[in-house]
Amino acid sequence: MMDVHVVPTGTSNLASMLAALQRAGGSPVMASEPARILDAPRLVMPGVGAFAAARENLESAGLWGPLRERIDRGRPTFLVCLGLQLLCAGSEESPGVAGLGVVDEQVRRFPKTVRVPQLGWNLVEASPSCRWLESGHAYFANSYHLPSAPAGWAVAMATHGIPFVAAMERGAVLACQFHPELSGAWGLALIERWLYQRPRATGPTARIIPCLDVRDGRVVKGVKFAGLRDAGDPAERAAIYEERGADEIVILDVSATLEERKTQVETVKAVRARLGIPLTVGGGVREPDDARRLLDAGADKVAINTAAIEDPSRINRLAERFGRQCVVIAVDAARRQEGGWEVVTHAGKNRTGIDAVAWATEAVRRGAGEVLLTSFDQDGTRQGYDLPLLAAVSSSVSVPVIASGGAATVEHLKEALDAGADAVLAASIFHDGEHTVVDLKAALVRLGARVRR
Repeated sequence: MMDVHVVPTGTSNLASMLAALQRAGGSPVMASEPARILDAPRLVMPGVGAFAAARENLESAGLWGPLRERIDRGRPTFLVCLGLQLLCAGSEESPGVAGLGVVDEQVRRFPKTVRVPQLGWNLVEASPSCRWLESGHAYFANSYHLPSAPAGWAVAMATHGIPFVAAMERGAVLACQFHPELSGAWGLALIERWLYQRPRATGPTARIIPCLDVRDGRVVKGVKFAGLRDAGDPAERAAIYEERGADEIVILDVSATLEERKTQVETVKAVRARLGIPLTVGGGVREPDDARRLLDAGADKVAINTAAIEDPSRINRLAERFGRQCVVIAVDAARRQEGGWEVVTHAGKNRTGIDAVAWATEAVRRGAGEVLLTSFDQDGTRQGYDLPLLAAVSSSVSVPVIASGGAATVEHLKEALDAGADAVLAASIFHDGEHTVVDLKAALVRLGARVRR
């Protein structure tokens, strides 16, 4: 838990801010002494109320001067709603009452052509120079605004009849006109980034991927590819996982016999009808026509496994016809007694003797655009991913690697990402309702991972 001090401004959004800080992993304490204002490692000043009243409350408590000094020093400070306005020289709400003067601008009332106060959600558009702020929808409750970006600050803008400053940042000082504590997951993510001083992600983020192993049109789950049990309807499961924050879905048909091909296509169609994120489908893919059938049904990528081992040129043919971005090589690997890992097929019953790292490398050379790497030894054990295997494959290929097999905790996911995985796949922890993707992502952010929120 990160200690964070909160300024008692006497305004009305204190309880919601304290709750949000706790959800973000903070341990909030009230900062009612001037020394705390200056020295606190993190300081938050919430504010809903009148400009003059807030100024009076802070000044009478002896906090006004230390607050200005802290901001001048650039100490980590988060000012919300009225807090942003108090940074300015003054406000039309309280003529003659001086603000902190950090920003030499006057806060203005919205024009009479719009409804005031602005109550509700509005689009926030962050400039590329922002470190903490990202574009998204935030909740506002304000009648006054800062009209334009002040010099020396990176800003995010919004529009309510006229453009205005939705938020601004300078170093570790962040001020928001909107209410991040009331802005859902987007607002919570902003609080977390500032709280842990982790700038927003600017490159690809780690993906969290629920896996649906399917047999006879039903989701199943087992341990080491055996002891399968029913885990629900694929379309329903996929829709729930998307709603809860999944980045992609993987469907692996664990029977994929000739008789089951029609069921597989119908399953993919049903899932795609309810799914708005990428879908990878594997099982029974041997030739381009098999892949085309699944892509036409709604898959975005196809995974090939045993058929590629039997004839590696199948990877070439798939990549040439559909592009490597559509081709996933699924590698099931088991440890060798003498060291290293070998490729296994047929639910682990057939040990091929093929070196797993070398095979993944060859598959990528032939045109695979992604590696779905499953540890046979760890699958379903809840003991974590095979990290040495992940590190060995990730360092040997130039395409994204999805870690699979053994996840039970957020620490397992973070370990896999640290070992070189670009995405982490799991099944049991989602099917059994132990975790949701959104909860895991919040925890991963606190551990330093970059994820889509």
